[in-house]
Amino acid sequence: MNTKYETKKRGQDIVYVKPIAVADLPEELREDVGDLEQLFAVHNAAGEQLALVANRKLAFHLARENDMTPMTVH
Repeated sequence: MNTKYETKKRGQDIVYVKPIAVADLPEELREDVGDLEQLFAVHNAAGEQLALVANRKLAFHLARENDMTPMTVH
């Protein structure tokens, strides 16, 4: 059997989820948030922000739907 497939490098499938205070966001983003005081950011292993979502549960769901393993950052 000679089937080619692409393998992911170790760590590429891990994303980090951390809470972000809405007060720390730029003003133009705060306007879109409404009455929330906290959001959750999803970052890849290189530290790039991939998403900003309303709650931790949604952040984990988003990661898993994209075949990534979410990890909480304190």
